[in-house]
Amino acid sequence: MDTAIKLSEYQARRKKVLSGLKGAVGIVFAGEGAPPLLGEWMPDMNFRYLTGLEDEPGAMVFFDPSNPDAKKRIVLLLKPVNPEIDVWDGYRDLVSEKLRAKTGFDTVMRNYGLPRLMTEAAKRTKRLACLHPFASYSAPVSKDLELFQKVSARIPGCSIEDKTDLVLNLRGVKSTGEIKQIKNAIQATAHGIECVMGKIAGGVNERELHNALVGGFAAMGSIRNGFDPIVGSGHNGTVLHYKANNCPTRDGDLMVLDCGAAMAGYSADITRTLPVSGKFTKKQAKLYNIVLKSQRAAINAVKPGATMAQIDAASRKVIVDAGYGDFYPHSIGHHLGLETHDPSPTGTLKEGMVVTIEPGIYLPDESIGIRIEDDILVTKTGSRNLSSMIPKTVEEVEAAIAQARKK
Repeated sequence: MDTAIKLSEYQARRKKVLSGLKGAVGIVFAGEGAPPLLGEWMPDMNFRYLTGLEDEPGAMVFFDPSNPDAKKRIVLLLKPVNPEIDVWDGYRDLVSEKLRAKTGFDTVMRNYGLPRLMTEAAKRTKRLACLHPFASYSAPVSKDLELFQKVSARIPGCSIEDKTDLVLNLRGVKSTGEIKQIKNAIQATAHGIECVMGKIAGGVNERELHNALVGGFAAMGSIRNGFDPIVGSGHNGTVLHYKANNCPTRDGDLMVLDCGAAMAGYSADITRTLPVSGKFTKKQAKLYNIVLKSQRAAINAVKPGATMAQIDAASRKVIVDAGYGDFYPHSIGHHLGLETHDPSPTGTLKEGMVVTIEPGIYLPDESIGIRIEDDILVTKTGSRNLSSMIPKTVEEVEAAIAQARKK
């Protein structure tokens, strides 16, 4: 269980969901699946947000606000212990006072108890509320909606309500503990970028720089990346989601380094564009400063009550006015948190939200890609750049590369 966030905070989050359901029944699923041979099993992020549990496939949080027993209004349901499977995938605790104290739930049950809990609650309330995001018509129905459709077919008079924004809106505003973990992830990312600066030079393969980057993350305590990093030099830097990271660099080229360490599940997302030789050419510096001006305009527009569309417009105007509007194909940024692309809450920005600001210009015919990205906290009156310690201006980047090469 993730202990970087206090147990009391997870409990408070669940209580907010219980209150927000306004008497309706709700359920959040962790998801199914065994640990893969490559990578790791990851829970549904709404489930993780509410529990801190990372390694309980098949688990659920059941919300029954009208249950006459207050201790059974929020129930954690876990798969049964199976010694023959657990010897492969990891030993698990029996239901006990120890497990209840560890998870912060007054009631912990096995998931075979769900049909009884659901039937009793549905008969009592006749109101079932979807918390998982709805799927598009071409995808399978969301797990809770699928369950509720079965329940309503067996208990006449049940209504199904849309509460899909409830958890997502809670996740949008970050607590002090969450912001601390994002800052930790940014610090690890800054160290990784410094490691790349010390090795970048013509002829060095992108994979060597990739390895230096993630090694720098690990040295700061990060055990996983927030996402697969982009280490794209020359023409590769014009590919927005370049992932191969396996070409030699060349003097005179730029390299787009889009990366983020993760700490306690929370991700950073930083992009810096570095000159392979250590120095920008005049044209590269001119284009770079247009992107930097665009980013500053966008960051200045970040404040409570603003929309991401308004921030995008502030950024885009600079690049359009400079004549490069057709070479800025993506939006200005996204919310950041447990997911690198955290869900976008409804409405305008609020104090405590964290967003990325990442304008860019990409000229494939000239093999020039430039993107600059920082992680921005929305404050009471404006914003604060959480990643401001990472060199960003032309002069800062060149000086940082020169300094890193001496180490």
